[in-house]
Amino acid sequence: MHRIPMLEDIFQASKEASIDLALLSNDTINQVLMAVADKALAETDTILAANAKDLARMDAANPMYDRLKLTKERLEGIAGDTRNVATLPSPLGKVLKHSVLPNGLDLKRVSVPFGVIGIVYEARPNVTFDVFALCLKAGSACILKGGKDADDSNRAIVSLIQSVLKDFGINEHAITLLPATHEATGALLHANGYVDLVIPRGSKRLIDFVRQEASVPVIETGAGVCHAYFDKDGDTEKGARIINNAKTRRVSVCNALDCTLIHADRLADLPAICEPLKASNVLIYADEPALAVLNGNYPAELLKPSTEESYGTEFQAYTMAIKTVVSAEEAIRHIRRFGSGHSECIITENRSTANQFMAQVDAACVYHNAPTSFTDGAQFGLGAEIGISTQKLHARGPMALEEICTYKWLIEGNGQVRPK
Repeated sequence: MHRIPMLEDIFQASKEASIDLALLSNDTINQVLMAVADKALAETDTILAANAKDLARMDAANPMYDRLKLTKERLEGIAGDTRNVATLPSPLGKVLKHSVLPNGLDLKRVSVPFGVIGIVYEARPNVTFDVFALCLKAGSACILKGGKDADDSNRAIVSLIQSVLKDFGINEHAITLLPATHEATGALLHANGYVDLVIPRGSKRLIDFVRQEASVPVIETGAGVCHAYFDKDGDTEKGARIINNAKTRRVSVCNALDCTLIHADRLADLPAICEPLKASNVLIYADEPALAVLNGNYPAELLKPSTEESYGTEFQAYTMAIKTVVSAEEAIRHIRRFGSGHSECIITENRSTANQFMAQVDAACVYHNAPTSFTDGAQFGLGAEIGISTQKLHARGPMALEEICTYKWLIEGNGQVRPK
């Protein structure tokens, strides 16, 4: 039921394009990426006009609105990230392992492209640029299944990229945007023989659906339920700065802070820690001890008692939960129960406690005295990212060029045969 003739033709074209990409030199790939960056800036007005159509269909109060929105400044940042990818060394053709067997066989394990990578994502048109740049640099064709909320933006961006590919005489099916329909999603997830890997980017609901439905291999980019633990030996000024940045920098992204854990011995410092959050009107769901301290020290209309549902929630809004704990061990247990394995941080001047936290917290990225907002491929020096993997198989954390390559064994012989 997932075989849709038109879509099957698209998948076949992408497969053929991936074979063509194997013939491109790294220099040509870099030239294409630079040209895409230049054209993105030259056609800023066209892209923003398409984006405005998408924005007009969405309520500005929707947390996804900020993810959907493109601006001149954001396009400049996207172009910069695309150029950064062009400057990175090629991840292909690296000899990962080399040995010569006693019988003379010469074995090499070499990095190679996946082939065709499918991306299922929601209202984030910047992903269209990022995915293309990384996939092209890693020698793979990409099939994009964006959400209907960003369809006009995505189509404008893909049209721009395909025009650059044509200018270079490169198969335009190196990037393909599927229709924004549920049928297209289903077909992509069952495109066995055409698609080598699918990566979902978006809400927990989307990621769970892709993981449960797909018959092609999947790498999860999990939802981000992120915590900051302010330890009994934490520095108040650092804590206030870190928590404010992690919570308010961009609330709709997966590395945004959702819950602050505070040691009971430091409750008196909680008003100072939360002070910067007032400027962004952050709504706080606080447990009883924290609520008692914040009453009269934080706007009453932005304070609510927490419930069990307050924890383990990815708010994607100017909303945060607070939980009081009596030890680092309790903070770690809370994170194990409610965290999503994305990004967690501890604020402390005690090196021993920091080491314990970083060793025992099971997450892709664990920070000491730095905000979770740094979990980002570009921030990690990877050029850009295709997503944050929260699983442990193949890739974990920001996925960039190396993580979207696989490998094969190359064996050189001289007539050797295996004994019976």
